[in-house]
Amino acid sequence: MKVYFVGAGPGDPELLTVKADRLLRESRIIVYAGSLVNTEILSLLPEGAEKHDSANLDLQEIKALFLEAKERDIDLVRLHSGDPSIYGAIREQMNELDQLGINYDVIPGVSSFQAAAAALRTELTAPEFAQTIILTRTSGRTPMPEEQDLSILAQTHSTLCIFLSTHKLSEVAATLSAHYGADCPVALVYKASWPDQTIIKGTLADIATKVSESGIKKTAMIIVGPALSRDIPASKLYDPAFSHEYRVGK
Repeated sequence: MKVYFVGAGPGDPELLTVKADRLLRESRIIVYAGSLVNTEILSLLPEGAEKHDSANLDLQEIKALFLEAKERDIDLVRLHSGDPSIYGAIREQMNELDQLGINYDVIPGVSSFQAAAAALRTELTAPEFAQTIILTRTSGRTPMPEEQDLSILAQTHSTLCIFLSTHKLSEVAATLSAHYGADCPVALVYKASWPDQTIIKGTLADIATKVSESGIKKTAMIIVGPALSRDIPASKLYDPAFSHEYRVGK
């Protein structure tokens, strides 16, 4: 048997990978990430599939499900929201599987930062302004290494995609304003790609107030940086004088 760590994507079932869709339709046992996974995705499961909400399980209880599936010789789908490799807490689960001698694969998914950029109809990189994207979060129950504090990351003036931090938006905006300027564009995308997706745009000076008035407190992506502006130089990629001889795929 094998355990498949599957990325459910940001929410829209049509953003599942083909492989993720197939594994879900064939699954007999699934452990899924509770309210973070759209119920429409769970509707893809075959009738009679065993479903376990990981929101109610600790690591040892999840390990017990892995072991039970091994004893029954049945593949198990471990469904994570977004992409499992980003704040997915899969490392400790894979360590347990290694100890149990159970094989596993990871199936990537579309991340919420990508879905948020799509919802904003923007590009996260901008010529001469931001050629680097940083995926980060603020500290919570999980502390941040000192050298990865927002005030340090902000010195790069990169495009910041900030996960799990809506509840600290006032603090985030104040910290970043010192480096990006209070007029730097910022957007918050709530439940990107879901039917109730909500977009709030502003600047570091006013975004916290706008979001507070909306009542949104979680399940949102914060994107900050000059790349959000349309008033920036055009890429040289399609300049008539630019040689495409050495263009490579991304």
